[in-house]
Order: sequence, then C-alpha cells, then structure tokens
Amino acid sequence: MNGVLRGIVGVIVMSSGACAFAAPARPQLAAMTCAALDRAVTTQPAGPVLVASYPPLDGQPAPILALRGVAFTYDNALASIALFACGKAESALRIADALVFATNHDPEYQDGRIRNAYAAGPVGAPSMKLPGYWSTERNAWNQDAYQVSSATGNQAWAALALLEAFRQSGEASYLEAARKVLHWSQKNTYDAQSPAGFSGGYYGYFTKQVQQNWKSTEHNVDLAAAWSALDAVAPDQGSAQQARIARQFVSSQWDAGEGRFLIGTGADGQTSDRVRSGLDAQIWPLIALHDPPKDWRRVFAFVDHAHRAGDGYGFNRDPDGLWTEGTAQAAAVAQLNGLSDKALPLWSVLLAQQAGDGWLFATPAPRISTGLAIGPDSVTNDFFYYHLPHLGATAWAAIAATGVNPFTGSQEAD
Repeated sequence: MNGVLRGIVGVIVMSSGACAFAAPARPQLAAMTCAALDRAVTTQPAGPVLVASYPPLDGQPAPILALRGVAFTYDNALASIALFACGKAESALRIADALVFATNHDPEYQDGRIRNAYAAGPVGAPSMKLPGYWSTERNAWNQDAYQVSSATGNQAWAALALLEAFRQSGEASYLEAARKVLHWSQKNTYDAQSPAGFSGGYYGYFTKQVQQNWKSTEHNVDLAAAWSALDAVAPDQGSAQQARIARQFVSSQWDAGEGRFLIGTGADGQTSDRVRSGLDAQIWPLIALHDPPKDWRRVFAFVDHAHRAGDGYGFNRDPDGLWTEGTAQAAAVAQLNGLSDKALPLWSVLLAQQAGDGWLFATPAPRISTGLAIGPDSVTNDFFYYHLPHLGATAWAAIAATGVNPFTGSQEAD
C-alpha cells in the first residue's frame, strides 16, 4: 500500500452530529477500490481487455440497456492509471494494450482516433468491437451515437493513460499510440478563432459525423496535460506548442471576478457560457497544469458555494445530488494541493457509496443531472448519472486515496 496512506485517520460523522474516530477511511478506500479494479481485469481471459463501466450488481445487469457491456474510454483510462497507483501494473497494462489496439484497429476509421466507448471484454483481431444491443422493439441492432463518436477529452484521457503506461514500462508502442491519438486531435479539433483552442470533437455514426464546434474548458485542460506529458517523455517543440495553446484557452476561461472557470464556449466557438458550471472544469486545472497561478486556488470557495451536495459535491451548479466521482476528484485535488483538512471528511463520504465487491455507486440518488446534453440531437439536457456501480467513480476514488496525480503520474509527497 502507498506509504502516504499510513497513519491517516478517517472521520465518520455520527447521527448525533458528533465526530468519532474510526478505522482509517482513506487506506480502507484505497484497498477496497484497488482490489475491485484488479479483479475486474484479472477475471477476464488473458490479453488486452476493457472493463465495463457499469458492471452487474448482485448478478443483475444494468437496468439501462444502452449501458450494458459498454466500456467507456475515459473510465478505462482512469482505471489503468489507478491500477498503476495501486501497484497492479500487469492489470493496468492490459487496459493500455487495449487502447493501443484501438488506435490501429478501428472497424471504420484508419486515422488513429479513439471512440468514446467500446464493447467491454477481451480485445483482439480483427478489429475493435463497438458497443450496441439488439432492440426487440425495432428488430434491429442499435448503437448509441455518442458511444461511437470521438470527443476531444476522451482522446486526451486515452493519451494520458498510454503515456503513464510508457513511463511505467518503457514500451514504445504506448508512446506511439499516444502520439497518434493526440495528433488526430491536433489535426481535427484545433480552432484558431479567439479564444484559440480545441473544439469538442466529432459526433455521430460513420459517414454522418458532425463536428462539435464548442470548446470545453475541461477538454482543453485534458489536452494541455496530455501534450505536456508527451513533451516530458519525448521533448518536442510541437508538443510544447500544443500544450501552450490548450493552456491559454483554459486561462482565457478564468473569471477572476467570480473566482471560477467558465465551462467553455457555445457552438460559435467564441462566446463563453457564463451560466453553467462543471465541477471537473473548476478543479482539474489545479493539478493538470504545471505551476498554476495561485489565484486559481480561489476556486475552492466557488466550488464549496456552488457545487456542494450534502457532505460531498455534485456535477453542476446547484446540484440535485451527490456525484461520487466528483467528490473523489475534490478529495484528490485538495490532497495534492496540501489541503488534507479539506480532503479528510470526504474519505468517509466516498466509503459510504459502496455498491458491493469494492465498487462505488455513481451517485446515491436514483439519478442526477449534469445540465449538459449528450449530443447535438438531444432535445433536452439528457446527460445523467444513475445509482449504479460505476468504473469512473471507483477509479477516481482509488486515484484520490493512493495520492497519485492522474495527469502526471506523480505521487503525493510523504
């Protein structure tokens, strides 16, 4: 177990309102989630593998048909990074191997892009399996348009996982795959109009792809970190320049008056959205970008005011419920910024989200909203999280509890 976990004491808030010291919550959370992530890989047949984002609960598959057997790229990238932090390199590399295969064996594209999701399970020839399900109502095979699309942030997270695999193993295939994914993003999503940065990616089915022209603060944070990570292991002026472009976009979205980051621009790629807020866009810059301005730390006050949900945090402004993944993100960012007192009460909040077998629920509520739409064909803001065991939440909890910075691979100082 990571040395930084020794001696940390968790606090459980009792029903009387008094605090009582109990079993150390942080190391318990690390051990539990690390074991769950490792089992999710080792119980699969040998070779490259992707893990289901919403695994069965008590033997019952996810009630939402479109989520069954789906391995979201972002969740799996997180899981690979977390498994390295857990000391489970073999399992981490099996997920990274699947991402390498994906860059070279897409069933429809030959340009190195990563899809937002794939079919969970073993990965192998002849090509990646895309997620989908048989609709008895339509008597046809259904695919979710978002799942087979390529969002910019997911390219960056795949690259971050691949670069961590390269740092850990020295195997050149991970480095080359990361380059391929990032170069696809550079070629296909860069938008020079002010504020210059990278747009949302492409949405829709093969031959019917729609370019997403909005620019996301979170996506640009991810790309700034990924290009910087590439430049760190293979120094190159081009990589450094791409990192600067993404970082400058993030800086352009800092609202010093409100002490927060704007979520990004609308479809014109220029006009910033001043209404909505995403927790990840608020706090990730503090650990993803090198030497962030001290003024950015004021975002903690905004987050505590606008994103609080009970004893944890929600996704959007004035949230309608606790978001487990985001609460783990807050714990990780606070801890890595030396604010252990802010992270301390969150360990027991995260432990309380246990779904069984070491997994965490995405939310304790039946459903929470994000205030965001899944795609351009959505008629409402239909991006939700559900009361289901969730790979992303479990991986972020492991990342937070082990003290790793998922953007850099560096470990919290003892």
